[in-house]
Parts: sequence; structure tokens; C-alpha cells
Amino acid sequence: MEITGKIIAALPARSGQSARTGNSWMVQEFVIETHDQYPRKCMFNVFGEDKLKEFNIQVGDELTVSFDIDAREYNGRWYNDIRAWRVTRGEAPMAAAPAAVPAADIPAPTAPALDAADDLPF
Repeated sequence: MEITGKIIAALPARSGQSARTGNSWMVQEFVIETHDQYPRKCMFNVFGEDKLKEFNIQVGDELTVSFDIDAREYNGRWYNDIRAWRVTRGEAPMAAAPAAVPAADIPAPTAPALDAADDLPF
């Protein structure tokens, strides 16, 4: 799945060490706001110090974020996890303006021909 918008918040990075494997980990969460008629906000996370450095996400960036959604259970409650796996930089989509048509390409209006036998104008 993908979402495109502007980064409006970057939460502080968190890090720790896995109790199971002993490996260190790092995760940071970001909030993106879409450019729709009714803008939506979505919080996603980037897991891994290497991905955080590669993506280098900053507040104000215009991005397209590819992500996966997963759910997990903790103490009888379920939580969604929206994890980014690719980030593409780009500009904000602009509203499409209608293309201008040269006046020479617009046909002149003509009066409809009326059939003498038909008295209806349509």
C-alpha cells in the first residue's frame, strides 16, 4: 500500500536491545498528512537504524510512503503496526487545471436546420 503527503510530525527515535536475541534495535514514528479534499493523517514507523539513515525523513518533506499493515496482540489488546519499507521523495500533487484550447480549434456555433415537415424544434 502507498500514501502520499507531507510529513507533519517526527516523533523521537526509540532504541533498545532485544531480550530474545540481544541485538540492538531502533524505531522512529512519523505522521504524514494527505493532500486530499479532506486531508487524512496516518502515523507510520521506520524500523532499523539503517532504514532511518537511508530514508532521512524530515518534517515538511513531501513523500510517497510504501508500507505494510500488521496487527499484534499484547495483554489481550490488539494494536496495528504500519511499517514503511520504501520512501520516495516527490512534490505535492497540484490540482489539475483544464487545458486551454486555442480559439481557432473551437467550432463556431451553428443554428440547427429545421425540417419543413417537422414543426418540433428538437
